[in-house]
Amino acid sequence: MSDKPHAVFDGIEEEDNRLPAWWLAILFITIVFGFGYWFVYHSTTLLETPNREFARLADEQKKKLALQDPISDASLQALAHDPHAVAEGQKVFTTICVACHKADGSGNVGPNLTDRYWIHGNKPTNLYQAVMTGFQDKGMPPWGPQLGPERTRDVTAFVISIQNTNVPNGKAPQGDLAE
Repeated sequence: MSDKPHAVFDGIEEEDNRLPAWWLAILFITIVFGFGYWFVYHSTTLLETPNREFARLADEQKKKLALQDPISDASLQALAHDPHAVAEGQKVFTTICVACHKADGSGNVGPNLTDRYWIHGNKPTNLYQAVMTGFQDKGMPPWGPQLGPERTRDVTAFVISIQNTNVPNGKAPQGDLAE
């Protein structure tokens, strides 16, 4: 018998033995792993968490569905609320459209896209058609064949997102006032 204190309950003698080293090692490794897991997945953006991946996949699915829809005011307006589509459209806009419409859309040779006056209509389908087919008589080439339908929709989404922002020092209004 050991000299360690022990207790007796209902005739069962309880001894106070140390836990085995392997058991303690597993316990402490589990605790360290738990804190590491929490830090990597919940406190940083080092890895893509399931929630972030699901959100990204949902955005991609939403964009695919929007591209499958026929061109409509509703589908283009919905695309204008997609930050990824607007960012992609802004990239294309600053690459191709900046020469005539300036980087902020306030108009240079082309009309101001940030005011409430529109020459060919301010509906999303009007904007999409303008980018797709252009206006040769006014100097705007048809960008649709070069951009394709997806990038044309992205540019349209960006232009919709800057409508009615009224950038200061923009080109004078042209066309009809659109509500």
